[in-house]
Amino acid sequence: CINSVSRRTLNEVLLSEAEKYPNVSVKFHQKLTGGNLEAGEATFVNTETGEQIKEKADLIVGCDGAYSMVRRMMMKRPLFDFSQEYIEHGYLELYIPPTEKAKKFMELNYLHIWPRKRYMMIALPNFDQSWTVTLFMPLDVFENLNCPDNLIEFFKDNFPDAMELIGEESLIKSFFRTKPSNLLCVKCKPYHVGDKTVILGDAAHAMVPFYGQGMNCGMEDCIILDDLMTKFNEDLSQVLPSYTEFRHPDAVAICDLALYNYVEMRDLVNSKTFLLRKKVDSVLNYLFPTKWVPLYSTVTFSRERYHRCIQNKQWQDKVSNEPSTLD
Repeated sequence: CINSVSRRTLNEVLLSEAEKYPNVSVKFHQKLTGGNLEAGEATFVNTETGEQIKEKADLIVGCDGAYSMVRRMMMKRPLFDFSQEYIEHGYLELYIPPTEKAKKFMELNYLHIWPRKRYMMIALPNFDQSWTVTLFMPLDVFENLNCPDNLIEFFKDNFPDAMELIGEESLIKSFFRTKPSNLLCVKCKPYHVGDKTVILGDAAHAMVPFYGQGMNCGMEDCIILDDLMTKFNEDLSQVLPSYTEFRHPDAVAICDLALYNYVEMRDLVNSKTFLLRKKVDSVLNYLFPTKWVPLYSTVTFSRERYHRCIQNKQWQDKVSNEPSTLD
């Protein structure tokens, strides 16, 4: 089962759960500006009052996103590897309301894709039977759609069925309300500083959204760190280096998989050869359910390590005598 979860709703649920613990203090309007990561010291500024606040902790956990300040501080240290790659595509969210026409033509509980080689649009169902629609395109195409007439003409040529469900007025309003967001991939190593600081989630491995694994991967980070805390009896001098070594190959793998899946979703799904391979995978999976598991299933519906998912796909490509696209 694939679920589309509202980021805001999830944040609210997690904050509400955290507030139930007496040893948890939730603070807002606090911006990290510096500190000494080796000593577990962090400096914050209250964005409303300008007050500077210094904190000291046994462990700093940086979950501050793709533009992480904690990671930026780590980058000043020797032997810290870092790469950041923007792709020349952006994305913009649209909306299909829960009309009778949408209910008739958009079957619930499925991801819907409009593949158009250089770009694509996807739609995910919400609990109220509306749809969150995301348009992915090269940034230069977005720039050329600079007036309502150009936009409507573009949708009539490329997504005529979707435009009927979105509605012209809603499409124009949503499209020009904001600029398209950028897509980037971040890889780095190590994820820790001594026994005092560690980064998780997008701070450690930001990825493009085409495998839908960003949030899942971040939550799995927490599970792995917790498992290592148990294994090493909370000895952070062993936990944090072990976390970096264990997690890094999987973080690199899922970043690469996410980029690969964009090509698959916007282009390869129209290929007869690709669709034939998918059918062969389904038949072999039915006959050998534990031996032949398709790439998408291992990534999305299992706890198999991401780098092993790639190894499994490469083995399947050799067996089927097909050149691997995930070298």
